[in-house]
Amino acid sequence: MSPPLAGIRVLDLSRVLAGPWCTQLLADLGAEVIKIERPGAGDDTRHWGPPWYGDGEDRVAAYFLSANRGKKSTAIDFAKPEGASLVRKLAEQSDIVVENFKVGGLKKFGLDAESLRATNPRLIVASITGFGQDGPYAERAGYDYIIQAMGGLMSITGQPDGSPGGGPMRVGVAVVDLFTGLYTAVAILAALFRRERSGEGAHIDAALFDTQLAVLANQASNALVSGKDPPRQGNTHPNIVPYQPFEAADKPLVIAVGNDRQFAKLAAICGHPEWPSDERFASNAARVANRAEMVKLVSECIRQKSADEWFAELEAAGIPAGPINTITQALHDVQAQHRQTVRTIAGMPLVGSPVRLDGERADSDLPPPGLGEHTDEVLRALSLDVSQIARLRADGVAG
Repeated sequence: MSPPLAGIRVLDLSRVLAGPWCTQLLADLGAEVIKIERPGAGDDTRHWGPPWYGDGEDRVAAYFLSANRGKKSTAIDFAKPEGASLVRKLAEQSDIVVENFKVGGLKKFGLDAESLRATNPRLIVASITGFGQDGPYAERAGYDYIIQAMGGLMSITGQPDGSPGGGPMRVGVAVVDLFTGLYTAVAILAALFRRERSGEGAHIDAALFDTQLAVLANQASNALVSGKDPPRQGNTHPNIVPYQPFEAADKPLVIAVGNDRQFAKLAAICGHPEWPSDERFASNAARVANRAEMVKLVSECIRQKSADEWFAELEAAGIPAGPINTITQALHDVQAQHRQTVRTIAGMPLVGSPVRLDGERADSDLPPPGLGEHTDEVLRALSLDVSQIARLRADGVAG
């Protein structure tokens, strides 16, 4: 089967993570993604090492590899009029443009959504910014760390105040960037579907701050309903008990009891079938209200056996549980190996796309590109000959 986005061309003017994460997904789904980079420098994340892949001048940061699979790198300096003209011509031949410049930052080059859609009404332009195209913060730059702080995520992440290491904590990966990239890809796919009926493109306004508030999910609802700020709880769950790590005889494991049926099974294998009849623990709401007593009792039980013994019993009882793996352990887990999550493309070790359609992996076989690797190919497609491309390179317009 041909990939679902075969025949769709994406012009990627984005850099760092949110935009590249979006366009990598589109590439995995079969779109041709042309990544426009600055000659000589490229995407900032090419230099965000160590660790590095490769050696010498050809080395590239592992960070860049994570978000640029399946793309064609074209080095064009669109700060120069001739470079901007080339990018506009590419946009005329594209279905989608993804950019993450500050609001209005592309207008002086004639590369803003309004200008591009004037010559290509079917074009879908996705603009990713920190705070959106309007509002009192629209002119501010947006960085994942700042948005995690401003958007409330850090206030609920980390150990409680007064405990060792207590205080707000950022999440270990740039989750706001990643979620924004995914939301933007969903919006693009919706706009493509609508275009099939209307013939009209769209301008998508994606904001990291909006995304952060949206993905607060149950915690935002908790705040809205209660009128109170949810506290930091470390590794416990605000709405479910027991749902946290417990220390077994040799190492910790996470037990996630999601309903009263599972709790009754946990009580039975802990040797306390009376727990579900105890009014303090008879329902999840009661267990949340009596969290300290419940956690103490379960902790006393779990520390009596090794983690592997508990995994066997919990799995047999249908109670969700798992180890606290390092990243290396997770990547080499037998399930990850079975699903072929880790791939090697052109010698590069990469985590592939999690998307599968009809049993087939939906990820690109093209490795993350070298800077300007596809410049000649893309410019030739604009009907430029060898001498014209050589002049553009000599003038610093292309690289």
